[in-house]
Parts: sequence; C-alpha cells; structure tokens
Amino acid sequence: PRVERHLLVKRARMQGFVIFDHADHYAAARRDLAQWLREGRLTYLEDVLDGIEHAPDAIAGLYRGENLGKRLIRIA
Repeated sequence: PRVERHLLVKRARMQGFVIFDHADHYAAARRDLAQWLREGRLTYLEDVLDGIEHAPDAIAGLYRGENLGKRLIRIA
C-alpha cells in the first residue's frame, strides 16, 4: 500500500521481470558472464560457515541481513 502511494506521487512505474521472457539471450549472457569472471571484471562474495551445527544461525542470519554475498555452510 505505501509503495503504491509513492509510485503515484512520483509518477513512477513498477514493472515485473520474468527471466523466461529473455531465454533467447541466455547463451550470450552465459558467455559474457564467464568471460567477465575470467577477466576479473565480475566478482562475487561468499560468506562460508563451517559445520552443520551453524545451519540454524546461518539461516536466521540470512533473514536478519547479516550476510554479505552468498551464504554457504561447509559440511565436509
């Protein structure tokens, strides 16, 4: 409800995005992303926690926004 009011007042527009509508671009996107990753132009962060015993806290932390990047739990 509040978002709609802001959209109206600011004369903004909200539009959904469905990735399947762009399937014809997948091959080129995968190629470009892989190249950028190799070149270091695309980077990512991983937040790795060791041990299954950390799983409950790790999941709760996701909801609290405590992670930066992809949160992973290393089991082995």
